[in-house]
Amino acid sequence: MVAFDRNPQDFKYLRLLSRQFPTEQSAFTEIINLSAILNLPKGTEHFMSDVHGEYEAFMHILNNCSGVVREHVDEIFGDTLSFDEKGELCTLIYYPREKIDLVRSRREDSPTWYRTMLDQLIMVARSLSSRYTRSKVRKAIPRDYAYIIDELLHTHPDENNYRVRYHERIVESILETASADDFIESLASLIKRLAVDHLHLVGDIFDRGGGAAKI
Repeated sequence: MVAFDRNPQDFKYLRLLSRQFPTEQSAFTEIINLSAILNLPKGTEHFMSDVHGEYEAFMHILNNCSGVVREHVDEIFGDTLSFDEKGELCTLIYYPREKIDLVRSRREDSPTWYRTMLDQLIMVARSLSSRYTRSKVRKAIPRDYAYIIDELLHTHPDENNYRVRYHERIVESILETASADDFIESLASLIKRLAVDHLHLVGDIFDRGGGAAKI
């Protein structure tokens, strides 16, 4: 515990703290939480400069997270997926709507394809979410499917059969309700949000390109 001398400045700090933590229990909870967070890995920080108003190039870097997504996909799937399969998955994460349209134009958008992609996206999102507190992950989940995604992130294959069947039933329901396209977009958005914790733009936003205002 921190010892405070009896002077007005110390009581000023205590009064300010008491507004946020009005009880001992709330203060203890925050101390426990912060102490636990210190044991989690530090989130990836991405620094960008010399953007020069090039909006399309800027968005491409944001979508692939400067290769961070590919690194995680390689780490998660190892030799269980081929190089091309990993590339297909990464493209789906970078540009979900465009990739789905391409797959549909080739008539490859079968229930098996959707089921496989959903399972792989959930694995990536689950792995990335393990680096953060559940509270932070919930705040990053797109609102439209927040409850369902939260449930899927916290169901693991080694759990009892009830939870596994629950997970499988959720995926089947996503397919049956024809919401898979939107759901894939939401998962891709979450993965990119978790892959880079903080983005820093450190200069030269305006210049040659015409998209500086969008950036």
